[in-house]
Amino acid sequence: MTAGTEAQRTALARVEQYFAARGWQPFDFQRQTWAAYLAGRSGLVHAVTGAGKTLAVWLGPLIEALAEGDVAAQGRRARDASPPLRVLWITPLRALAADTEQALGEPIAALGLPWTLERRTGDTSSSLRAKQKARLPTALITTPESLSLMLSWPDAQARFAHLRCVIVDEWHELLSTKRGTQTELALARLRRWRPGLRTWGLSATLGDLGVALRALLGQGADESAACLIRADLPKQIVIETLIPDQIERFPWAGHLGLTMLPRVIAAIEANRSTLIFTNTRSQTELWYQAILEARPEWAGQIALHHGSLDKTEREFVEAGLKEGRLRAVVCTSSLDLGVDFSPVDCVLQVGSPKGVARLLQRAGRSGHAPGCPSRVIGVPTHALELVEFAAARQAAQRGQIEARPPLNKPLDVLAQHVVTIAAGGGFRAPDLFAEVRTAYAYRDLTEVEWAWVLDFVTRGGQALNAYPEFRRVVVEDGWYRIADQATAQRHRLSIGTIVGESAITVQYLKGGKLGTVEESFVSWLKPGECFLFGGRLLEFVRLRDNTAWVRRASGRRAAVPRWMGGRMPLSTELAGAFRAQLEAARQGRWDEPEMQAVRPILELQAQRSRLPAPDELLIERVRTREGHHLFVFPFEGRSVHEGLAALVAFRLSRRKPISFSFAVNDYGFELLSPDPPDVSDLPALFAPDGLADDLVASLNAAELARRQFREVARIAGLLFEGLPGRRKSTRQLQASSNLFYEVFSKYDPDNLLLVQARREVLERQLEESRLMRALQRIAAGRITLLDVPKPTPLAFPLMVDRLREQLSSEALIERVRKMQSQFA
Repeated sequence: MTAGTEAQRTALARVEQYFAARGWQPFDFQRQTWAAYLAGRSGLVHAVTGAGKTLAVWLGPLIEALAEGDVAAQGRRARDASPPLRVLWITPLRALAADTEQALGEPIAALGLPWTLERRTGDTSSSLRAKQKARLPTALITTPESLSLMLSWPDAQARFAHLRCVIVDEWHELLSTKRGTQTELALARLRRWRPGLRTWGLSATLGDLGVALRALLGQGADESAACLIRADLPKQIVIETLIPDQIERFPWAGHLGLTMLPRVIAAIEANRSTLIFTNTRSQTELWYQAILEARPEWAGQIALHHGSLDKTEREFVEAGLKEGRLRAVVCTSSLDLGVDFSPVDCVLQVGSPKGVARLLQRAGRSGHAPGCPSRVIGVPTHALELVEFAAARQAAQRGQIEARPPLNKPLDVLAQHVVTIAAGGGFRAPDLFAEVRTAYAYRDLTEVEWAWVLDFVTRGGQALNAYPEFRRVVVEDGWYRIADQATAQRHRLSIGTIVGESAITVQYLKGGKLGTVEESFVSWLKPGECFLFGGRLLEFVRLRDNTAWVRRASGRRAAVPRWMGGRMPLSTELAGAFRAQLEAARQGRWDEPEMQAVRPILELQAQRSRLPAPDELLIERVRTREGHHLFVFPFEGRSVHEGLAALVAFRLSRRKPISFSFAVNDYGFELLSPDPPDVSDLPALFAPDGLADDLVASLNAAELARRQFREVARIAGLLFEGLPGRRKSTRQLQASSNLFYEVFSKYDPDNLLLVQARREVLERQLEESRLMRALQRIAAGRITLLDVPKPTPLAFPLMVDRLREQLSSEALIERVRKMQSQFA
């Protein structure tokens, strides 16, 4: 036994005492993680929410420090006396940083280590940033964006000279995004500087763990030294659903909605503390207001939380939850991750979660402790969501959780990273090329693509080489460096891959800031009009200096802000589970309570048409006063159906000139035409052959790519959003983006950023690969075309969705009632 091993055993005993003093006992997976860390290994810890993943990965570095004799001098951890930076903790949300700092700091203090622990995110004060510029703490909690910013410091390599470990929290949230790709590139740089660097990730809900591990550790990592540690802990997850008292035979999206309010209030009253998740920030505002109007005596006991609220308001709500002061909080995904709200004993999910992993993640916000059951109650907003909740429970029980594949070499992220490294001391092209290829996302990067990126950052590429402002990187004797300090400053202000519409600050005329709304919403407001925000009724006064100035209002009808990204499509796993529930119903099995409740609707569907088998595509044809309808039901999710609807309409129009209007939802799509379409050869309409060409031709692909190009251009460094306090408007950025798009299309049509924008439209917006799998499934099965005298229960919500775009809310409800009576 070596002295080091003996010292580690002594340190482990200290940690065991730390656990015992709190009435805890380490789990096997925690001990396994500590041992792997001390052996110099890297890995991924996968465990349910609340199982103790944080202590599993965090105590390894602390045990190592204890074994090496780190001891606080007289209980003090003075900054200058503390060890240099050893551990980076990367969190996907800066909102989690404060809670994470508290969780990590407690064992540091209890074990008497002389470590300093700090945060560095977009919320960090300028005074603390200045201290960190002089000396980084022993352990630093940061985000992918802030880490990339630190890599752009000229002395970055020296600052990370003592780094031993990087821990990536909530790896599943980053994995399939450009922020995840940005993290992969940063890890590749740190591993080049610190070859023995240990990398650990944390994940709670993830399908393909092998790919997640490889992406975390990088291409070429020693697989024999890589650990995939699963916490084999029993965790009861209870998934229930509030069943409506009455269910209409012809359902439509949103028809239940706030009619479930009394049941929701009863659920809140039955629990100590409840989180109420909605899928959009707009729904959060509406549900909070509805609950408060129904229970005005709960003022001060309920709150709302979403990402557009000001940081101080969010932190106040989070503190109220942790301290048990709040009866309920209405929230969005802003509370999906990380924060430990032990008092929460129940979660409500308003509307289908659209994914199994998302439902499990949210369920884990309750019972957030080892051994405690997690409970989530679904609140359907229309009757067919009852099937989705039943399907989600079955899928969760079978472990059918969505995989999150890493992105494949996005060149906009790479171009940004190359400029970052040029600002952070510079590089030689062959060395950085080899380094970048160790990032999993860029394992197949070609020399041609690499040469294009270098030309883009040094000359602006083929189309922009005459403009000096696009020569961001210069080459001297084979060494690539940032062009000048002004370029470096602009670049540092632009680091990051989160691109959204320009945010407008909402602020009282005489008072503080409330948060942000999107520019497109504010642009429609007139002075004197009211809107709901942060649970308050506000009167819009004026828009000036990117700020919407407001005052409190009362008693007037209000609009609700809408934010981008509100509609989530049904995931592949949940869509498959949904079809399985329909097959059980087709066979006369109604095992789940949700399926028993929706039985009258599905039996009416079977009576008037049919419930399709798993290998069957059902198409219903009907004629109404509106025209000729085709209702198609693949049950593949909204995004796939958007592509399918355009594809089928295009292929039908090639047979004879015909125009269509269409509607889509998660269950199918409708094509409406004034004349009957030619459906003589149905298999040809859904043939996988020629998908890519037909899909591009069926859509205004150029316009979609033009819109997507704005994101690509911003990340790649073509668009500068402006200095702090002088941000450019969405209209200005879009105009600049359109100009670049036109120039590249005309003078550099093979520009790889254009190619990427087109690829992202097909894959991210239309999910081309998933669409191809759907077509292959349809081709392997059978297609059934039925003529029906009236629209069926499955067709009805599609008709309503189409009308929703044309009518006001009041007119829509009146029209729906007439249609329900007509089709009964």
